[in-house]
Amino acid sequence: ASGSGKSTLLNILSGLDVPTAGIARVGEYDLLTMKAGRRLSYRRHMVGFVWQQTGRNLLPYLTALENVVTPMRLAGTRSGRKARQRAVELLEMVGVGYCADRRPDQMSGGEQQRCAVALAVANDPEVLFADEPTGELDESTAADVFGALQTINAELGVTVVVVTHDPNVATQVRRTVAIRDGRLASEVRRSSRATADGGTELVSEEYAVLDRAGRMQLPQSFVQELELKDRVKLNLESDHVEVRRG
Repeated sequence: ASGSGKSTLLNILSGLDVPTAGIARVGEYDLLTMKAGRRLSYRRHMVGFVWQQTGRNLLPYLTALENVVTPMRLAGTRSGRKARQRAVELLEMVGVGYCADRRPDQMSGGEQQRCAVALAVANDPEVLFADEPTGELDESTAADVFGALQTINAELGVTVVVVTHDPNVATQVRRTVAIRDGRLASEVRRSSRATADGGTELVSEEYAVLDRAGRMQLPQSFVQELELKDRVKLNLESDHVEVRRG
């Protein structure tokens, strides 16, 4: 939900905000102790970022192609013809190759967001963070943007981390972590398995997240279904913990 801390978490993991305490690591990078120069290198090479607001992702006076080329030139990863060739490939990959010569004001919101995805992976990051990337789009256009993120994940091997309160997005990914009141509350993992008739089916398993003190949050749907309030009864069995109404 809004206000749960998901955007703050994403800003910390992407290197945009500096945490004041605790532990925050991405790969070999310790985000709590990084100096300014290393943090800049981290943002240029390790991670990409897509904002919810389309106007924050692209420079308005550059074409889509020029926007995608810019981070490569700034980071020195590619220049000249190679940078332009890579930009064309990325725009084609996310389905907006025809927008290469258009400025943002000549594109729809969905086209801008797909260009933003291409820009975010221009320097071959290992992780792409997206903060409500479909929040300003209609359902059909949002599906196109989410499809672009899935393509990037599948074809480039980039890990994609999306924060959203849109359940339609949450059910289309292999792993969903729910945040409630600033804490990790639950996790759902989805995998495909073969069926008896030779097809496949999607299997979902839901977990509660234990913190270091052993605290956990029951999924809100469970609490509402059983009308749990104030206290619950716990029974320790040989292989599970039983939770009953108090």
